[in-house]
Amino acid sequence: MAVQCLTFLFLFLLQNATSASPLPFFRRPNQSNHSNFAKHPRRNPVILPVNHSSCDLFAGEWVRDETYPLYRAKECGGGIIDPGFDCQTYGRPDSDYLKFRWKPFNCNVPRFNGVKFLQEMRDKTIMFVGDSLGRNQWESLICMISSSAPSINTHIIHEDPLSTFMILDYNVKVSFYRAPYLVDIDKIHGKTTLKLDEISVDASNSWRTADVLLFNTGHWWSHTGSLRGWEQMETGGKYYGDMDRLVALRKGLRTWSSWVLRYINSPLTRVFFLSVSPTHYNPNEWTSRSKASTITQGAKSCYGQTTPFSGTSYPTSSYVNQKKVIDDVVKEMKSHVSLMDITMLSALRVDGHPSIYSGDLNPSLKRNPDRSSDCSHWCLPGLPDTWNQLFYAALLY
Repeated sequence: MAVQCLTFLFLFLLQNATSASPLPFFRRPNQSNHSNFAKHPRRNPVILPVNHSSCDLFAGEWVRDETYPLYRAKECGGGIIDPGFDCQTYGRPDSDYLKFRWKPFNCNVPRFNGVKFLQEMRDKTIMFVGDSLGRNQWESLICMISSSAPSINTHIIHEDPLSTFMILDYNVKVSFYRAPYLVDIDKIHGKTTLKLDEISVDASNSWRTADVLLFNTGHWWSHTGSLRGWEQMETGGKYYGDMDRLVALRKGLRTWSSWVLRYINSPLTRVFFLSVSPTHYNPNEWTSRSKASTITQGAKSCYGQTTPFSGTSYPTSSYVNQKKVIDDVVKEMKSHVSLMDITMLSALRVDGHPSIYSGDLNPSLKRNPDRSSDCSHWCLPGLPDTWNQLFYAALLY
């Protein structure tokens, strides 16, 4: 009898101790969900072994695969792919760049199955948050779902900053929230101010509705001149006309990481961060010394590239320091966030950008690739489909 009383007292005290410290935010999990997603929350990293040895999904090589691409642009539905990403529709003459599959060393990555994805994500919201590279990936996932589950009923709402693609049959939402810096940007004393210590209330409220979050940032932090998206920065109650951009990026990411640690408390909420997506504006990075003399002095273009860079690693690029900052901040968070380290595998795809086939450019711009090429974003179908294949594997397997 004494043992029973002590057991009861222990359980009573344990229950009250657990409930005595309320968390800032907690979303009660759907008790009726029996998917793999619900059974295996926040697994990191995913391992799909061959010969029972562990594997890094992001270390591998590009191999030719005649079953690719995973879809055609027309299968996505009207208005899904931005003209800037729809390379084939806007005149890209080659198509070999569509025939490459990422093959990790010693790994089998499952081919994307839209029906399985929707079954696992039933009644859930997947949200991409970040800049136009996040939009690139969001549109890719919509196309992958639409082509592999073609008879679904869908509806899309395009708004700013939040756009949502709804799969009505499964009550699944796939959203994109535009936040190029992740932290807030607002007018203060008439100046556009990048607030390194704050995330807006509207952004926070939207992000907290998601069951799966995939964040990205990077490119906007290095813009200068007319491309710079702000007039001043604010941190610690002080205003700066500018500062070391890597310092600013680290401050902004630390604000974001604090938000994640404070508000994402449910073990069923999965958080991913996409590492830096590289650009290819400098042909000297991928051109051999023997051919370097043929490059026009000062050329800044990926125009004419039709195959991946040969090999399993890329020589160099300006994104390395940004990547290190992102890696450091995400790794400090330990198990809260899964890093999607797509930088190197993307760097090898010098052939994957829209170049001059980025929407309906006028003829004079097309004749001047060094001035008009888009070597930042990616064609769809194209590289972001691989990002989503790896995202799918990390999320569900």
